[in-house]
Amino acid sequence: MGKQVSIEKPIMQQLNITIEDGTLVAYKKYARQHGISLDEAIQRVLAQGVSPAQKGWLEECFRLMDEAKANSNGKRWCREDLYNDSPR
Repeated sequence: MGKQVSIEKPIMQQLNITIEDGTLVAYKKYARQHGISLDEAIQRVLAQGVSPAQKGWLEECFRLMDEAKANSNGKRWCREDLYNDSPR
């Protein structure tokens, strides 16, 4: 008979956080699109932030945004606008 391999699950801790409604909506959408739980979606991002293999990802993100040279042409929005279906 072959040797049985035991895979241990990592010890998990519960964490309570407060986030903006729009961020929560985005995380829920991301989780649905990727077929994962909300907890797993948030855990992935938190893990990326401290993973040595992912070092510099945030700086690279900002570099790419700066490189895109996007411009809102002065258009501003507020949180309520995200929930309003009618255009301004």
